[in-house]
Amino acid sequence: MFDGNFRTQVDAAVKPIGQSIKRLGITADMITAAGIVMAVAAAVAIGWGALSLGLLFLVLTGLPDLIDGAVAKAWGTSSQRGAFFDSVSDRLTDGLLFGGVTWYLAASDGRPWVVILPVACYVSASLVSYIRAKADALGLDGSGGLVERAERFILLGVGLLFSQLLLVVLAVIIVLNLITAGQRFVKVWKQAAAPAPALSDRRRSRARRTGRTSGSRWAEQRAGRAERRPRR
Repeated sequence: MFDGNFRTQVDAAVKPIGQSIKRLGITADMITAAGIVMAVAAAVAIGWGALSLGLLFLVLTGLPDLIDGAVAKAWGTSSQRGAFFDSVSDRLTDGLLFGGVTWYLAASDGRPWVVILPVACYVSASLVSYIRAKADALGLDGSGGLVERAERFILLGVGLLFSQLLLVVLAVIIVLNLITAGQRFVKVWKQAAAPAPALSDRRRSRARRTGRTSGSRWAEQRAGRAERRPRR
């Protein structure tokens, strides 16, 4: 919800920050890596029961998400590799944060249903992310929904700030994640209802784009194998 409604405004606001960071010689990948380091620190602090310190590191973990894109644009290095690294770091960060909460609850409470709450938060959050990633891979739109990563960070921060509400907040995150996953699933399901082109149609489409038929491609491959064959 935040990403869909406010991303443009946020990108415009942090653009000057990206230019300033570039002048320091800091790249977007370095910003993303710093976010992972902050997530490790947050997980350790939360696991030890220092929830206030964990909240501080949680905020520092979220900052790279706001500025790494601006830094990449400032350097002119926005690429698939950077997007891949950013996406993987997001999943790793989520696992670290909810892992820290799991450790804290296992040490301070120990009841199975309590310990499973942050695990369920991570699993349901991963489902939300997977639906979008799979939709993107199929050329469909799986974005949007009630809560995304920014909202989960905010809710988790509230739980760390008011520790007596932590279990309630975790339960709310699970419910909202499942609702979001359902919204995205329905959205992608409706888009995927359109009949996919037949295999022969896709092959003809590729041939038109490349200017080659399957027969010509086979002939080229055969000629290449003949050239590579050692002479006797």
